[in-house]
Amino acid sequence: MAGKLRQLLRLAAERTDVPSAVNLDSCSVQSTPERCGRADYDGHKKRKDAKVHRAVDSLGHLLALKVTAANEPDRAQVEDLTQAVPHATGKCVRLANVDQGYTGEVPGVAAGQHGVKLEILKVCPSQLEMCVAAPALGAGTLSCVGDG
Repeated sequence: MAGKLRQLLRLAAERTDVPSAVNLDSCSVQSTPERCGRADYDGHKKRKDAKVHRAVDSLGHLLALKVTAANEPDRAQVEDLTQAVPHATGKCVRLANVDQGYTGEVPGVAAGQHGVKLEILKVCPSQLEMCVAAPALGAGTLSCVGDG
C-alpha cells in the first residue's frame, strides 16, 4: 500500500511513478535505555546513539531504512540499502546521491553489484550549490550542480 501511495504522490508531482535515483544518508538518533544494546558511541557527536541509514527518492519518500549502532560507518550500509531499494520500487535505480561519508572503493563496489552508481555530493564553497565529486572514490575535480 505504501508503494502505491508513493507512486500516486510522484505522479501528482509530475514525476515518473518509479524513481531513477535515490539519496542515501544517515542521522544519529538518541537512544533510550531500552535500546542500549543497539546504541554505541558516536565519536563525532560525542554521545551514545543509534544511527538511522535511509534511502529516499528525490521527493523525500522513504524507500529503505536500516538502524545500526552509531559507530557503524555509512559506507558499510551501502550494499544493504541499494539491495533493499528494488524491493520497495519494483525496479532498480541507477544512481545514488551520497555525501562524503560514503567515499572509498568499498561503497562504490557494493553499489555497483546492484547496478547503482554512487555520486558523491558536497557543498561548494559558495554554499549555494552542491558539487559533484568523482563517482565512488570521491576524488578528483568538482563540478557544481545548482542555480549558483
